[in-house]
Amino acid sequence: MSLSNVFGIAGSAMNAQSIRLNTTASNLANAESVSSSEGETYRARKPIFSVQQPTADDYTAVEAGLVPGQGVQVDGIVESDAPLRMAYEPSHPMADENGYVYYPNVNVVEEMADMISASRSFQINTEIMNTAKQMLQRTLTLGQ
Repeated sequence: MSLSNVFGIAGSAMNAQSIRLNTTASNLANAESVSSSEGETYRARKPIFSVQQPTADDYTAVEAGLVPGQGVQVDGIVESDAPLRMAYEPSHPMADENGYVYYPNVNVVEEMADMISASRSFQINTEIMNTAKQMLQRTLTLGQ
């Protein structure tokens, strides 16, 4: 694996963590939104990650028995199937005919932990890119 591949791998990880941060921000922004029916209620969203598939250039290394460095890809964003919160608030303007309002299935504590984890992962990948850049710069100065 070439040192320059590190940039692609770390970049894919940074992209994935950006998407994770965006979905977490969306979940937190809608954590206290209410609805009068289950169908209209916001549901927590989570990104699904997987290992990037090797490109055509990587197959020669695979055939030689080497495992190339691989990044991460976002396969999609799914809605949580956790149950929604129902609250009996008959005086609420969004209450249904039985007096219930529906709150999203967003767990704020879990979302905050997810946000911290995604932020830290993004920072680590930034450091990886900076380290690789410094190593490449030092390599260029070896011939002087």
